[in-house]
Amino acid sequence: MTTPETLTLERLYASPGLSGPSPRGVKFSPDGKRVTFLKPRAGDQARFDLWQFDAATGEASMLVDSTLVDPSDAELAEAEKAMRERKRIAGVRGIADYDWGTADTILVPAGGELHLVTLGGSAPQVRQMTHTDAYEYDARVSPKGSHVSFIRDGALYIVTLETGEERRISPAAEPDKAIIYGIAEFVAQEEMHRFTGYWWSPDERFIAYTRVDESGVDIIPRFDIAADKVTVIDQRYPRAGRPNAVVDLFVQDLSGDAPIEVNWRKAEWGAPSDQYLTRVNWSGTALNLQAVNRAQTLIAYQAATEAGQWRTEVYDEETQPHWVNIGELSRRIETGEFTISSSETSGFKQLVARADGTEIRIGGEDWAVDELKLALGAGRRVFFTGFKDTPLERHLYTASLDDRQITRITEPGKTWNVTVAPDGQSFVGTSSSPAQPPQTGLYRIDGTLIAWIEENRLDVGHPYASYLSAHTLPEYGTLEADDGQTLYYSIRKPKDFDPARKYPVILEVYGGPHVQTVDRTWGPLTDVFYTAQGFIVFRLDNRGSSNRGKAFEDVIHRNMGDAEVRDQLAGVAWLKAQPFVDTHRIAIQGWSYGGYMTLKTILGAPEGTFAAAVAGAPVTDWSLYDTFYTERYMGTPENNPDGYAKSSVLADAGKLSTPLMLVHGMADDNVTFDNTTRLMAALQELGKPFEVMTYPGQRHGIRGEALQVHLMRTRMAFLKRHMKTEEY
Repeated sequence: MTTPETLTLERLYASPGLSGPSPRGVKFSPDGKRVTFLKPRAGDQARFDLWQFDAATGEASMLVDSTLVDPSDAELAEAEKAMRERKRIAGVRGIADYDWGTADTILVPAGGELHLVTLGGSAPQVRQMTHTDAYEYDARVSPKGSHVSFIRDGALYIVTLETGEERRISPAAEPDKAIIYGIAEFVAQEEMHRFTGYWWSPDERFIAYTRVDESGVDIIPRFDIAADKVTVIDQRYPRAGRPNAVVDLFVQDLSGDAPIEVNWRKAEWGAPSDQYLTRVNWSGTALNLQAVNRAQTLIAYQAATEAGQWRTEVYDEETQPHWVNIGELSRRIETGEFTISSSETSGFKQLVARADGTEIRIGGEDWAVDELKLALGAGRRVFFTGFKDTPLERHLYTASLDDRQITRITEPGKTWNVTVAPDGQSFVGTSSSPAQPPQTGLYRIDGTLIAWIEENRLDVGHPYASYLSAHTLPEYGTLEADDGQTLYYSIRKPKDFDPARKYPVILEVYGGPHVQTVDRTWGPLTDVFYTAQGFIVFRLDNRGSSNRGKAFEDVIHRNMGDAEVRDQLAGVAWLKAQPFVDTHRIAIQGWSYGGYMTLKTILGAPEGTFAAAVAGAPVTDWSLYDTFYTERYMGTPENNPDGYAKSSVLADAGKLSTPLMLVHGMADDNVTFDNTTRLMAALQELGKPFEVMTYPGQRHGIRGEALQVHLMRTRMAFLKRHMKTEEY
């Protein structure tokens, strides 16, 4: 038996990625004959090319070489940088997105220009459609393939493919008045996951688009500090309790003149800046939208038609005593005579089919539906992902609206992400487990594998092959919260684990809403690296985290940083009761909400609980974070001053006794850098020692192989120094 190679920091982040190739952006062609996806290069895992998989032949081939459309990694426009941050793809180079048109045309934005790929013949033909100094983005092909639409200089444009004629659809942006068109505002992108501000009707007659007026939003000067220069960016950032952007909605008839405004707001909800346009989509000739009040206790589902002069009518509402959750399920989808939406009024997210006063619910009383994937009128059948079997695994399920019987389609023991074909006959599934990195295959709708798109087999040729014999697997278990609810944890031990020894532990924490860290997936290889260094890695999903229902989430209402901390400390108590844990060498670390949780946990724990802590990009005072996220859970600083004071890290800075390292990107536009500088100043005034590492030019994530190596080396040196383990 050969000795496995040592997993070094440099190899952990180098190309090719140790987890092997994993396609992203998987889509079916309109005719279902091809599956397209973005695939990283073996020698440069940050650069993606566009590939295709032929469903008939089972052959995969490159469609567009990213070096041909973006040979020099063109500098991104600020709006595109911001959007990529919101989509969590800021580190992607080459081709970051694409859009199918007809069955033989694909639109590829790259290098700030638009490229139309035409399939057929001996090889794909690539035609550059725009040639300007401006940056074009958020581009797509119209539903029937006649036009290409995109955003340029804050306005919406289209190009007619047959003639090449270009036309601005919206009014021109007015930068001096902070008015833009067809673009999703900051909170829509970051918190609602609505990344666009325009929508084509299926028949291409109409385009709905937004007018975003940010003139009332506070300007938060952000110092974009790079290695060699400092740029002051006046960012419109709506902090909790402060004004939001005003979002208007218009419908433009492409054969008409003036656009018509869609009056979606509700008078009883107050000022225009106190109402959110969260979702928009077309269903046939009807424009459907979802609106949420400022307190986020009510969702209004509305529809408008040309015949009704685009006046909206509310066709459904959902109220919650604490807050409503929005998501891609909040759509109106026709299935024969039924419409499908979602509801959490039962306490768990369910699908709801309605027609003529009849209501059919699909989902359980104790498990959550995740996302509707397809609804077919024929057979009155729905396909959706959810957590029926276990909260640790996401699966694809199907159910008939007639008998409501739910059948799991995907293989158990794994977690799945799926894209169902438009005809409901097949799906592309990407799955992983703690022992198997992501695999992507084309499957029949019953779950039978047709062909691998990316098998990613762990054989001798796999990038991880040399380290596989040293791979460690997590063990899973449950604890009980103080209100009796079940908490799931995972624990990963060193490969040569000896129960007679005592080990140092790293508690990896996130803890925030809409995130789950304990599941049956391949997981981060950083955890394996830690175990190779002799650490145990422990994770626990506290109350407030995702996929466990409203009662599990609602515990944090108006009181963030309380129940979550108690749950994490319950996990620490369990660890300290284990004979193999060195109770004097437990560290905690996390990023973003995890950075906040790191700080709140060490400040709320008895002295000596933790040997060290690393808080990355932490929120330190919720009044500094954005409206939509913060107010959903906390209300406003005006109507919940005690909650904000109690949740603040700054108020408890004097309790610091744990060795602390703060880490932050100096150009962070999400959790702004002053979250950390305010804590630094408070600790300095109090005479509390701490360490800090900042990254010039980096935003909310630290990108690039070299910087990721540096960050990990910095953290490891800090942790090992304070945990009195071997210096790294």
